[in-house]
Amino acid sequence: MRVGFAGLSIALAVLLAGCGGQVERPRLVANRPAPVRRPVAATPIAPQPAAPVAASTANAAGAGVVAGPPVYALPIDEAAAARALVAFQASCPSLLRRSDLSGLTRGSDWAAACGAAPGVRRGEARGFFAEYFDAVQVGDGKAFATGYYEPEIRAARERRRGYDVPIYARPTDLIDVDLGQFSDTLKGKKIRGRVDGRSFVPYDDRTAIETGSLAGRAPILAWAADPVELFFLQIQGSGRLRLPDGSVMRIGYDNQNGRDYTGIGTLMKKRGLLGPGQTSLQGMSQWLHDHPDQGRDIMRENKSYVFFHEQSGSPLGALGVAVTGGVSVAADPHFVPLGAPILLSMDRVDASRLWIAQDTGGAIKGANRVDTFWGAGPDAEAIAGGMTARGTAFLLLPTGTLQRLTAARVSGKRPDGNASPQF
Repeated sequence: MRVGFAGLSIALAVLLAGCGGQVERPRLVANRPAPVRRPVAATPIAPQPAAPVAASTANAAGAGVVAGPPVYALPIDEAAAARALVAFQASCPSLLRRSDLSGLTRGSDWAAACGAAPGVRRGEARGFFAEYFDAVQVGDGKAFATGYYEPEIRAARERRRGYDVPIYARPTDLIDVDLGQFSDTLKGKKIRGRVDGRSFVPYDDRTAIETGSLAGRAPILAWAADPVELFFLQIQGSGRLRLPDGSVMRIGYDNQNGRDYTGIGTLMKKRGLLGPGQTSLQGMSQWLHDHPDQGRDIMRENKSYVFFHEQSGSPLGALGVAVTGGVSVAADPHFVPLGAPILLSMDRVDASRLWIAQDTGGAIKGANRVDTFWGAGPDAEAIAGGMTARGTAFLLLPTGTLQRLTAARVSGKRPDGNASPQF
């Protein structure tokens, strides 16, 4: 799961903490992020006429869906379809059993496609999607995409000279509360906090954590060399730690403090702090290194704070399966069934392809909002760091799903057959 979790919605933060009761301000060490790639322009497919989705709309079922073009007519490359098919197969166990918060599908809807996927032969992936799926548009279909990647930062397992920024594991007193267990009206909503005496209170915010509040309450996995690098890793939700001996330690998202996520890139832009060409991840990172005091204060406006665990293998998305660069996207599960294919037709070539929704992000909210994952390394950083794309999103649902949803809307019933004034 990403923070920004994704995605990017790139935003920035600094991690500070105390050790042995002493609070130290970490040094901001200059880094050299990969240069932003200049995108190749493309012309998106025009969306079907439809009303925009109101901000108060709870999910895709409430937003309404309309039929898109036939899947066989969509610009799906065979090689991209083959990669998407592998990711779709990995998502099938979750699709078949997971409750779909979007209100669009039932587990049984995915049975035919998931059953057929393992038997698809080489060169037939595009035909598979055309046969087993219909393209639909959620609301007005107008999509906005950003990018995220798996960063690699400098760190050491033990605190030492030049490595003094703690990377925290989940605190021992952080509690997750599923509000749906207390009221059906709160189904799907969760909060995080801690117990203080007889009260359940919000968990420490970023400023408190940076000034040492977690001393004795949270294990430290490692020590980073650069708080800006570590912040970007927090935003991505997982990453690699390059240790002094050259070996690599991988860490992944474990939990978050429950505080609201604020993308400070937007704050910086509104305040006129970023000039032309500086609104990318790379530009913001450089500004933070150049203005450490002012940058620290701005970054603390993002009260959200992420905790990690050590992991092996590829980074995992919200479905618990490995995410794949150029294939996986983070989306809002209230508007996209996690595991579903999405065709993005955007104003830049690299974002325009078939993707699989396998992750979520704290800043990825609402209909047709996605965060594209690009993997690891300089190329991934360069693409993700400058990724902003607009165009049209077509959600691929199992054949027959749209007809069922339409019939339910006409009859005034929910897709499960029960009366519902909203549907």
